[in-house]
Amino acid sequence: MIKLIKSTFHHEAQTRRALADFILHQDLLSMNGQCRRFEETFAARQGRRHAVFVSNGSVANLLLIQVLVNQGVLRRGDRVGVSALTWPTNVMPLIQLGLEPVAIDCALDTLNISPQNLGRHVSGLRALFLTNVLGFCDDLPALRALCDDHGVVLLEDNCEALGSSVAGTLLGNFSLASTFSFFVGHHLSTIEGGMVCTDDDDLYEQLVISRAHGWDRNLTPDRQQRLRTEAAVDDFHAKYTFYDLASNFRPTEINGFIGNRQIQYWDEIVDARAAHFARFQQAMAGNRDVHQLDLNHMDTVSNFAMPVICRTPELAEKYRAEFEAAGVEIRPVIAGDITRQPFYRRYVAESTERPVARLAHTNGFYFGNNPDLTEDELTTLCDLLGN
Repeated sequence: MIKLIKSTFHHEAQTRRALADFILHQDLLSMNGQCRRFEETFAARQGRRHAVFVSNGSVANLLLIQVLVNQGVLRRGDRVGVSALTWPTNVMPLIQLGLEPVAIDCALDTLNISPQNLGRHVSGLRALFLTNVLGFCDDLPALRALCDDHGVVLLEDNCEALGSSVAGTLLGNFSLASTFSFFVGHHLSTIEGGMVCTDDDDLYEQLVISRAHGWDRNLTPDRQQRLRTEAAVDDFHAKYTFYDLASNFRPTEINGFIGNRQIQYWDEIVDARAAHFARFQQAMAGNRDVHQLDLNHMDTVSNFAMPVICRTPELAEKYRAEFEAAGVEIRPVIAGDITRQPFYRRYVAESTERPVARLAHTNGFYFGNNPDLTEDELTTLCDLLGN
């Protein structure tokens, strides 16, 4: 069977042996030096000033939105645009924190929000929490310019797009802050894990505070002293002083160690996913049963999973059956049209149609793209796509 997830880690045998040795000889396994090293290495590799490591990608989203609310950048009742084709925990934090999600339809040739689609909603938005779907993007420089022109705070959920780039810039670097996931099956695996990246010093400080209870223990000494002076906190009480709304989203040294092992394979992972995607797209190019993607504007497509959007429900049923009969594990395209999910219908009172997201929901599926695919597996997948 060609599974969505073929391994826990890249170069799994070596990583498991190194991890076992680390656990046997490490005294402290709660968040410490391995996590700090992973943050510093990831920030440098991503090309951002700061990175904050957390326990998973979903809480990376929640932490980011919580901090923006704490800072007053976002306020209860603000309208925040989201991709209609996305994962639920890109939207749930908005609802949980009293914001109003506005689901924006995607373009059929990129499966992402386009400047044209954003233009229909932008005047009423305070922020746009954009999902870079499956490693793809639309015209991100134009989207950023549109947000800037209207005073809209741009955020990126980059959990599916590590290593993808457009206009010479990595996805995840077009916004005030971006989030990443290191769940098994994502580009880099730490089993569970996530990251928030930003170039904003104040936002970074608040992310560090709100990641761990709201205290200042993980800040630099000069930042600790400034906060304690402002709050008139003496040294005895400082360790149990809590500065703002927070939770405990800390990772462990186990996650940090794995991250430090896996990040050395960044290029290998990204290059393999990009090469596989190019083969899949070429195989699918002459198939009139499916909608074609147009991603020629992108420099690198570090694809998370390969979508197949059929032209009719009948064709979708046919292709799903053929892929499954060939032993290929398939899934809906992310969570499909997010507005059709029960939680969304329960908490968001609107019923506008998103025709492209709905098409992907009803006529689409995806299969896994990972660097461990064999030549035989790639041939099978390309034959199915060119059907």
